[in-house]
Amino acid sequence: MLKKILLRNTKRFIEYNDKRKKVFAEIAPKESEYILYLLPWLLSINHPLCPGYVPEVKYPFRVFNVGNVREIKELEPTFKKNFGIKTKESLLPPPPKYYIIEGLYTIGSVGTVSQTPSSDCDIWLCYNKEDFDRKAWTHLNYKINLIKDWFDLNIKIPVYFFISDVNDIRRNFFGNVDSESSGSTQRNVLKEEFYRTTIVICGKIPLWWVCYSKNEELNYDEIAKKIEEDETFMNLDLIDFGNLESIDKDEYFGSAIWQIRKSFTRPLKSIIKMALLKMLVEESSQNLMSHRLRENVLDKKNHEEFIDPIIFTIKSIFDYYQLIGKNSIINFLNECFFLRCDIKPFDKKFSLKKRLMSELLKEYQIDIETQVKLSNFDEWDFNSQIKLGNRLFILLLRMYKEISVAYDGNKTQIDRQDLTILGRKIAAYYEKKNHKIPVIKKPTGKLNISELTLNIEENVWTIFPNNDKSSPLVASQDIIHVLAFIVWNNFFSQNQIKMIPNASRVTIQEITNLSIKLKEFFGTYDSLDIEYDYYLKNEFIIKLFVVISFESSPWDKDINDFGVIYLNNWGELFVRRFKAPGKLRDFLKELCGDKQGLNIKYYLQRNSSSYEKIIERTKQIILLSIGI
Repeated sequence: MLKKILLRNTKRFIEYNDKRKKVFAEIAPKESEYILYLLPWLLSINHPLCPGYVPEVKYPFRVFNVGNVREIKELEPTFKKNFGIKTKESLLPPPPKYYIIEGLYTIGSVGTVSQTPSSDCDIWLCYNKEDFDRKAWTHLNYKINLIKDWFDLNIKIPVYFFISDVNDIRRNFFGNVDSESSGSTQRNVLKEEFYRTTIVICGKIPLWWVCYSKNEELNYDEIAKKIEEDETFMNLDLIDFGNLESIDKDEYFGSAIWQIRKSFTRPLKSIIKMALLKMLVEESSQNLMSHRLRENVLDKKNHEEFIDPIIFTIKSIFDYYQLIGKNSIINFLNECFFLRCDIKPFDKKFSLKKRLMSELLKEYQIDIETQVKLSNFDEWDFNSQIKLGNRLFILLLRMYKEISVAYDGNKTQIDRQDLTILGRKIAAYYEKKNHKIPVIKKPTGKLNISELTLNIEENVWTIFPNNDKSSPLVASQDIIHVLAFIVWNNFFSQNQIKMIPNASRVTIQEITNLSIKLKEFFGTYDSLDIEYDYYLKNEFIIKLFVVISFESSPWDKDINDFGVIYLNNWGELFVRRFKAPGKLRDFLKELCGDKQGLNIKYYLQRNSSSYEKIIERTKQIILLSIGI
């Protein structure tokens, strides 16, 4: 009876998994073929003409069951032709000995309505660490990096690999917090998302997905043991990533912190995840979303009907908010979701994706006028785009604070170090401080800003977008603060800034020159890359840019005007202005930490009559102040 249940569920999961692949193929035909079929093929061969070739491997690698995937066998002649391989024989027959890759799995939006042509693809490559020696593990990493390099050059979708030990996944260990890993801030929450959104690219099917019966009580641990030890169950091609019955509510706090962190670059994605977390915290039921999805997929009588995991999740969120009478939040979340899915109502592309989305819109409607408006978001005026961004971030923070209140210091498995790192990253984005350059809250990466206009009136410099004087981006008496603002927020483009004629000594050429130098030195907030250890230290300056007498005449030899732009170790950018060397010295002595690692640049108009002399004198002031 048990084997019959597992076989039935396996068959239904495979049907569901294939439908997910079809959604992926409709949205990204070329990319889906490369990720779903070329990738496991490349990992399972070791040919000098193919990406991923590692000449010194003792035994090659092989993705489980790769030789039995019909699409891979049919596409192999094309793959070989593309890489200039002349041999007619298949490269897939297994060698006498090899290292097995248990499976390749996506996690996230791929193969759902929320996938867009610009979506990335996170892939878990799962292996059993006990079967790999150190050299094999090193070769596997090298092979994957070579394949990724080729993918980066040949497909539009950014692909990210996470090499994961099956035993680590089973015990919910997902590494230390970094730019991609959530570390200890998400454990069961991340596993729940994996089970709910995964596509099996190639390899074994997660046991959790098929260890389910509506009428029978199944013991996951006992079944996992049977599959490992009983020969009659071994041929089911299932893999034990660990059971998932419930999630302690205080774990949602760590996930909420992580979503605030991710919202800096993907707010439309994070707002939906935060709404889900808040619903799960407030609900009395402990029936996880992945459980509800699995039940619907495996028990549904009409198996021709496809259940999109993201639509399923969104509808559950909306149903909950409707139950508690928060329809205004539903309307806003619905518009955010529509915008995130990048639906074009009258475009004939993506018919399957539109059909899936229409099922949600039947119940939670967005009128066609609003749909068209949202689909043309790139054409909204800049201020309307920013207004939506501010509204989105206010709701995100409100939900986060409400989840934090529910958490209220309960015991948690979150590592204190991870909390410190993420807390300081969040503060760098949101917290207001004197002299700090604020970060504009962008709902998407595409903002409608064609040019910037700089103006000065009554000693106040302003920059406004697209000739719209009614809504300046920034205003300050300090021109250096204004320029740092547009550079840091990635609004500066060399050929898209102009200045209204005025009586100041500053020229548009000098403004452009300084802005270029600032961007080269600091980058932008979006491109910021801070070492994670830095967030665990007290505040100190890591980059210092000194602008000397920017608004003075090039013939002026006075150097008592210093504009100082500096980046601290927590990723915050500041601008200060000092009118005397003594005040500059006092400031530098206080905030400069690792003096040997401090990166310093100087800027003075090149046509200054005493350029070299002034630069050298300024360097002496700086270096003596910080003790170098």
